[in-house]
Amino acid sequence: MQPRRQPSPAPPPPPPPPALRPGAPLLALLLLLSLRGAAAVPEEPGQSQDAGPSRGLLQQAARAALHFFNFRAGSPSALRVLAAVQEGRAWVNPKEGCKVDLVFSTERYKAEEGEEGLGKCSARVFFKNQKPRPAINVTCTRLFEKKKQQQEDYLLYKQMKRLKAPLDGVSIPDSHGHIDPSLRPVWDLAFLGSSYVMWEKTTQSLHYYLAQLTGVKQWKTDDDEIDFDYTVLLHEFSTQEIIPCRIHLVWYPGKQLKVKYHCQELQTPEASGTEEGSAVAPTKLSNF
Repeated sequence: MQPRRQPSPAPPPPPPPPALRPGAPLLALLLLLSLRGAAAVPEEPGQSQDAGPSRGLLQQAARAALHFFNFRAGSPSALRVLAAVQEGRAWVNPKEGCKVDLVFSTERYKAEEGEEGLGKCSARVFFKNQKPRPAINVTCTRLFEKKKQQQEDYLLYKQMKRLKAPLDGVSIPDSHGHIDPSLRPVWDLAFLGSSYVMWEKTTQSLHYYLAQLTGVKQWKTDDDEIDFDYTVLLHEFSTQEIIPCRIHLVWYPGKQLKVKYHCQELQTPEASGTEEGSAVAPTKLSNF
């Protein structure tokens, strides 16, 4: 009879892992965060990125940027309107407001038939918690040659200089939405000056459109500038209010536009402002 075999001894347990050095868990965490990329971190403390900003917010930012661009360009021939928003993102700071970066396409405001005038703009717009006058930085590609733009501006300038009698009592456009060709220069210049007013009054939820020009009076001056007063009706889309504004405008082709205005608010206190030369901050007026 063979002797009984003894079972083999169990293998020794694996050695314990080496102890982590002090601070190793923190280093590992920092490495993981760095691999995720800087885009996951808000640009500034207190801001959170909106994963999907609404179409309405992007369009609001684009409209505000165009009001500002039109005013700063100071050229009735360079006026633009929004075509479409291509892309955008937003950051929200509950204490400060909403910052929007976006890219959008534009078209010429008075595009001629058959003209291909689609341009592209990029902008950063900062809405300050429902306060008016958003801060804007906008850059746009040129729609047509600068020389052509200067020629069109000078042609409009000569047409305005020939304007003699005040146009009080007229409505541009008329009740059928038609603008007489002879009055088109007046409307374009009024639209240019109104761009400043609409930018100043825009908030994150309120936007404006020039509905009608109801009166114009041009002043004789000792220099070559166009100097005239006009009254417009601004349509505020969120409240559907029609707001009358008196605007004083001084313009000469190639020079910075000068604007003063006074609006009669229907539900809020009256507002007024001014913009001259390269100044940025408006100065409140006690009267017009």
